[in-house]
Amino acid sequence: MTPHSSAAPPFTARLIAPWYWPTWLAIGLLWLVVQLPVPWVLALGSGFGRALGRLAGSRRQVVLTNLRVCFPDLPQQEHERLAGEHFAAVGAGAVEAGIAWFASDARLAPRFAIEGREHLDAALASGRGFLLLTGHFTTLEIGARVLCTSARLPFHAMYRPYNNAVLDFCMHRWRENRSKLPALPRDDLRRLVRALREGRAIWYAPDQTLDEKISVFAPFFGVQTLTLTATARLAQMGRAGVLPYFPRREGSRWVVRFLPLLENFPSGDELVDARRINALIEEGVQLALPQYFWIHRRFKKRPAGERKLY
Repeated sequence: MTPHSSAAPPFTARLIAPWYWPTWLAIGLLWLVVQLPVPWVLALGSGFGRALGRLAGSRRQVVLTNLRVCFPDLPQQEHERLAGEHFAAVGAGAVEAGIAWFASDARLAPRFAIEGREHLDAALASGRGFLLLTGHFTTLEIGARVLCTSARLPFHAMYRPYNNAVLDFCMHRWRENRSKLPALPRDDLRRLVRALREGRAIWYAPDQTLDEKISVFAPFFGVQTLTLTATARLAQMGRAGVLPYFPRREGSRWVVRFLPLLENFPSGDELVDARRINALIEEGVQLALPQYFWIHRRFKKRPAGERKLY
């Protein structure tokens, strides 16, 4: 596959089968909503998210549990407030994805900003490929659009196929049209390494995989957390750098902050490297705490002998 060829699945007649009509309708409605002024779109999304947070009892408990174990010194009322802000961010993130997919560069560019551009320039000047290291934030899709529109950075995204064939078809095309390079299967190590060795950038968020075979327990906000060791492995095999970046929303604008390329990484010690990656993601979370994916059961796997949290 050439760098610019598509990894997207082909369009087939089964994608217009009746059972996919609700998906097409939802996509059409999202497109219509995105035509409204951006502050209105975000207000609608945030309101929907807050309503969802009041109804989704089990997921709200996941959010509150995550906040309690990560920030035990905060009072309960602050955990409750942050949980409400998080669900508002989840709702905003859903419509932000539509903005990222459907809105024009001319409409979005004035709302985008880059911090730490010199760190991206240094990574590009190195001539090496690099991992765009981040975490799972509600601003994930719009943050990637900032990279493409304002930073003008082509990159490969990692992916796993969606169960819904229409979403799988559309997401591939939306993301490839945005990032200008095909998405790469996250379990295809050979292609990932080749892309890095050829000097390309790969979007990479290692904070949601719970595979004990390729992970170690390392602290995340003081909680022993199953943490991928693949970051160091990919960097070593791909002879690549690691460039941290973190997106956030401020009102009705979006900011991406780049941090410096990691030095002396990998270190050769899996636990040391995992601790370092978690500390970086913590730094990104602190920039926009409610916009991290607290709804995810990050601490589902526990070290031997520790009680379950959920």
